[in-house]
Amino acid sequence: MTEFDREYYEKLIDGLEIQEILRSKLEFSGRIDAEYYQKNYLVYEEIIHKCKNNKLYHLADFLIGPFGSAYDTNNYTDIPNFRYVRGQDVKPFVLKDIEARYMTEEDFNKLSRYALKVDDILVSVVGTLGNACIVREKDIPAIFSCKSTVIRTNAVNPYFLTTYLNSKFGRNLLLRKERGVIQRGLNLDDLKMLDIPLFSNEFQNVCEKFINEAWKLMDASIDIYKEAEELLIETLGLKNFAPQAETYSVKTFKTSFEDAKRLDAEFYQKKYDDLFVILRQFNCKKLGEIVTIKKSIEPGSDSYSETGIPFVRVSDITKYGITQPKIKLPYHFIDNIQDLFPTKGTILLTKDGSVGIAYKVEEDTPFITSGALLHLHVLDDNEVNPDYLTLVLNSKAVQMQAERNAGGSIIQHWKPSEIEDVIIPILNKDIQNKISDKVRKSFRFRKESQILLGRAITIVEIAIEQGEEAALKLYE
Repeated sequence: MTEFDREYYEKLIDGLEIQEILRSKLEFSGRIDAEYYQKNYLVYEEIIHKCKNNKLYHLADFLIGPFGSAYDTNNYTDIPNFRYVRGQDVKPFVLKDIEARYMTEEDFNKLSRYALKVDDILVSVVGTLGNACIVREKDIPAIFSCKSTVIRTNAVNPYFLTTYLNSKFGRNLLLRKERGVIQRGLNLDDLKMLDIPLFSNEFQNVCEKFINEAWKLMDASIDIYKEAEELLIETLGLKNFAPQAETYSVKTFKTSFEDAKRLDAEFYQKKYDDLFVILRQFNCKKLGEIVTIKKSIEPGSDSYSETGIPFVRVSDITKYGITQPKIKLPYHFIDNIQDLFPTKGTILLTKDGSVGIAYKVEEDTPFITSGALLHLHVLDDNEVNPDYLTLVLNSKAVQMQAERNAGGSIIQHWKPSEIEDVIIPILNKDIQNKISDKVRKSFRFRKESQILLGRAITIVEIAIEQGEEAALKLYE
């Protein structure tokens, strides 16, 4: 056996990202996969260890969710008394309210040991990993699913801990611990062993203040948006819209298949006729007459990347905004890629899966949308206010038309030709502008809320890197 040649060894590894780890330095988990010892993880770990710190299991208790078989999701109810929190509902700092699911009181009582409490921290541990939020009074009573784990703090402020978990340090060191190949997940034992930096109560209370102020703005944003929705619905006369529950509808061949090319009974339900009777009391135009409609692309999963241009899919969009996409596309996977970026004022509209979700882009943004999202551009802002149109698209007036056109399929698909024919009520400009003012104010409050949450994260990261005193000076 020849003697070890360090010079030759260093030439071999030159330019490669390689970390040398002593066996004695391996964690309790015994992980030896290279991904676990990426340079950025080791750097973050070293920085945390320079702070006063402790393992999470010394600072909190834990509760894992019930097995999937413990609750049948076919038993969801429309009565919004007892919430069932899914993994996909857990977002940074907050539980998502859109498309919330509810359970019966009987099912809630059966699973009461999994009932959430105020100031519980929920961490998503299956599927989309590492999101952390705090349970608020408005979120309960609720049961959480096996896709999340509850952290109940007993020696650390839950608002500080949640901020840390959403920081670059906490999130990366948490995601470092994910396991699995096809179904990725975070184990409870790994979660317990997460290193948590410790700071004074004064500093932790600053984090709590930031989050509470952010929540106030978020609540105000939601309330103002609802005011805009109610103004639209009341003006259209749809507030108390209760179509007759007829079990049949009589149509001639000309007014059915010859015109619509549809034979399914659901398409001809009387409630849709009732809707159109109400809408035609107003000045209306087809959507294709007031906007241009541009399709995006569907590059295929082979083009997906972890770095590059954000790729926005239907699951990333709500009527309130766009969540940070996890999938990226290479910068040069197609010529003139910038032509695909949405510009300021573009209305994104979903046509596949969850159809009929509309969101107006507030500024030129370098991202690409999937083929399931159409790009709408208003032809004449003087006739139709883009904010008003976006609200109409998200309203009952258009959602029922989407339901009519795209219903009857396992995976819903709304054809662009059908979207062009959607009936849009065009109210007078005073009402449009009043609705637009409320929408814009709502989004301004939402943006300010996000800024405050970002500041909370920033002061935690500065405290970790430069010390608590430097962070508090920034706060002051």
